[in-house]
Amino acid sequence: MSWFKYYKEQVKIIRERDPAIKNDLEVLLYPSFKVMYSYRKAHKHYLKGHYFRARYISQKAARKTGIEIHPGATIGEGFFIDHGTGVIIGETTIIGDNVTLYQGVTLGGTGKETGKRHPTICDNVMISAGAKVIGSFTVGENSKIGAGSVVLSEVPPNSTVVGIPGRVIKREDVRLPQLDLDQTHLPDPVLNDINVLKQENEELKRVFKKLIDKVDKLEKQNN
Repeated sequence: MSWFKYYKEQVKIIRERDPAIKNDLEVLLYPSFKVMYSYRKAHKHYLKGHYFRARYISQKAARKTGIEIHPGATIGEGFFIDHGTGVIIGETTIIGDNVTLYQGVTLGGTGKETGKRHPTICDNVMISAGAKVIGSFTVGENSKIGAGSVVLSEVPPNSTVVGIPGRVIKREDVRLPQLDLDQTHLPDPVLNDINVLKQENEELKRVFKKLIDKVDKLEKQNN
């Protein structure tokens, strides 16, 4: 792909997903623009077995952008990293089309495996700021990973994951809107559990009060 064609493609992607952009030329300042151009070159060298050259290009890009993408990773079309500082993508990671990552995301391995040891991220997935997806498993298409979540196991398609460790919240098998980049309005299962416990606690307090009242009444009758 020529540099100009790559530039036009990135303008379209970034304008779709970042409301902060005001001018097409700003795309040239985005870390995602710089690191992905370097990644595409490095990946070609990696596939040809030119591993040192590939790593040299990727590490140079990492120093400039704060985003580390191993040249062995496989990344589809329409990929975008918003902000980007602290993003790490491991060697055997596979990323589908139209995936969005935010700053501080790690797509890593457990350190104990050989072969395929990093996650597979399917099409139209959004991974919010600071989330960690660790291990060789699949995050299904159209899913969302909440900010700060730590995901250690399979995620079904059309799901939302939140928490540490990440808990999957199925949305009744309903396909999520494509490119839904809302990071804030996500289910909170911990809060839901707390609310249930509060309700149960209030009910127990009411029952206990009734019992105390009955005991007091009986004591007064006996006296």
